[in-house]
Amino acid sequence: MRIGLPKEIKNHEYRVGLTPASVRELTSRGHQVLVQTGAGAAIGLSDEQYIAAGATLAADAAQVFAQSDMVVKVKEPQPQECAMLRPGQILYTYLHLAPDPEQTAALVKSGAVCIAYETITGPGGGLPLLAPMSEVAGRMAVQAAAAHLEKSKGGMGVLLGGVPGVPAAHVVVLGAGVVGTHALQMAVGMGARVTVLDKNVDRLRQLDLVFGNRINTVYSTTQSVEEAVLDADVVVGGVLIPGAAAPKLVTRDMISRMKKGAVVVDVAIDQGGCFETSHATTHAEPTYMVDGVVHYCVANMPGAVARTSTFALNNATIGHAVALADKGWKQAIKDNAHLKNGLNVANGQVTYEAVAKDLGYNYVNADTLLG
Repeated sequence: MRIGLPKEIKNHEYRVGLTPASVRELTSRGHQVLVQTGAGAAIGLSDEQYIAAGATLAADAAQVFAQSDMVVKVKEPQPQECAMLRPGQILYTYLHLAPDPEQTAALVKSGAVCIAYETITGPGGGLPLLAPMSEVAGRMAVQAAAAHLEKSKGGMGVLLGGVPGVPAAHVVVLGAGVVGTHALQMAVGMGARVTVLDKNVDRLRQLDLVFGNRINTVYSTTQSVEEAVLDADVVVGGVLIPGAAAPKLVTRDMISRMKKGAVVVDVAIDQGGCFETSHATTHAEPTYMVDGVVHYCVANMPGAVARTSTFALNNATIGHAVALADKGWKQAIKDNAHLKNGLNVANGQVTYEAVAKDLGYNYVNADTLLG
C-alpha cells in the first residue's frame, strides 16, 4: 500500500503522524511511504531520518494526498486537506466529528474512509489511541492553570501550592478518567487542594485508595458540581462520552458566580467542551475572559509538547496502521472489532452512531459496507 504523511497545518501543531521508526515498520513489510518534506522537522525528525527508514520525500501535501492510498495524520483535516481526499482513500487520524458539522460534511462529500483514533476501543475497555494524548493533556492542564493564575496573565495572583502559612489553591477536576487522573496527579504533586468529581463510584474508590486524604472524591451531581466550581480557584474539565459531544456540566450562571481571576481549563474542547462558555482557542491565543474567569480552551494542547506527544501517539497508533496497510480497511476491521469502532465515515455514509445522532445524519452500520 502507498501511505502518505503530510505536514500538519493546524495552528501551532508540530506533531507528526508517523515517526521514522513507524515508517520503518511499514516499509519493512513492503509498503511505500511518501513523506512531505519537513513533516517532522519542528520536533527534530529530519528528512534524512525518514529516507533512512525507507520513505520517499514529496514536495508538498498535494503530492502526498494525490499519490497515497492511506493518509496518516495527527489532527483533523483542515478544509483544504478535506478537498484533497478522494473516494476510497483511507484517512487515519483524530477526527472529533460530533462538534464539527463542517468537517463531517466535507468528509462525507469526499467519499473517503475515515478512521478516528479517538473512537478505537481496546480489549480491556477504554480508548487506547486517545489515552496517551489524554495523559499529556491532563498533565498540561494543571501546568497551564498554574501559569494563568498569575496576575499578569489575568488570574487572581495565587500560587497553586501556596507557601507555609498561606493556603494552597483549590483545584476541581471534573471527570476521573485518564485526563482527570493525570490532572489530579499533577495538582497533588504541586501541593494544591484537590477535589475530583465523577459518576463512577468504583473509580472514585480506586482513586481514594491511591491518594487517600490528599484528594477529596465527590459523586457528581448538578449540585455537587456547582458547589465545587463556586469554591474553586481552578477547574479542569475532563469529561468524555466517546465520539459524542461533551456534556455541558458547568453553566454560564456558574461561571458568572465563580471567583474573579479563577481559571478553567477545558480539555474536552475537542468534543465541544464541558463549560457552556467554552470555545476553542489556539496556542497563539490560548485564553479569553468571561465574567472575570480565565478560560484556557486550546483544542490541541499536546501539540505544545509535540515531540513527547508524537512518540507517545505513535506507540498507540502504529499497530492499526500496519493492519490497515497489510489487509486493506475492509479486512482489517472485519478482523478487529475494536478497529471497526474507529470507522466514523465511509463511502459518503456516517458509520459512528453518536456522530450521526449529534449531527442529524442517517446512521449506517459499518457491517453493511463490508460486503
